[in-house]
Amino acid sequence: MALKSTIYKAELQIADMDRHYYGDHSLTIARHPSETDERMMVRVAAFGLFAAERLEFCKGLSDTDEPDLWQKDLTGAIERWIEVGQPDERRIAKASGRADDVVVIAYGGRTSDIWWQGVRSKVERLRNVRVWSLGADVAEALGKLAERTMRLQMTVQDGAAWLTSAQAEPVVIEWTTLKARDGE
Repeated sequence: MALKSTIYKAELQIADMDRHYYGDHSLTIARHPSETDERMMVRVAAFGLFAAERLEFCKGLSDTDEPDLWQKDLTGAIERWIEVGQPDERRIAKASGRADDVVVIAYGGRTSDIWWQGVRSKVERLRNVRVWSLGADVAEALGKLAERTMRLQMTVQDGAAWLTSAQAEPVVIEWTTLKARDGE
């Protein structure tokens, strides 16, 4: 018998001074049985960093045709495709053809560096793709925020971000841009 996803609930307050985006979001997050707390919370952080009215979680690990998050316009066209982890270059190229903006948020320290060296030559040609690598300890720190019911606050200012909850120390979300979109 297949294991079912575990459901997490989060109330996420976002104050993004860089984009002038302020909002409260009630999130339902399905955590796949093979997914870690760290990966799930990187998805939550990605939601906060790119929050928009139509941004939503997808089936993620349960469906290879969908990203971790996406934002569609009113016609159903994919405006933003967000991948968390270390997808292969074919998946990134496929996303590049389906969405206006593709964001890959890699994490894992040294393993992310090795992954990037393997896909870099092919991904750098894709004009609408940006790749970020989280700081070495960020995913682990985010994982410590995971609870079945969460109240989180995200602040983004001057290119820096913090995710906090009442139960844990604030997590500074640091990243390095490995590849920017053309024109950025």
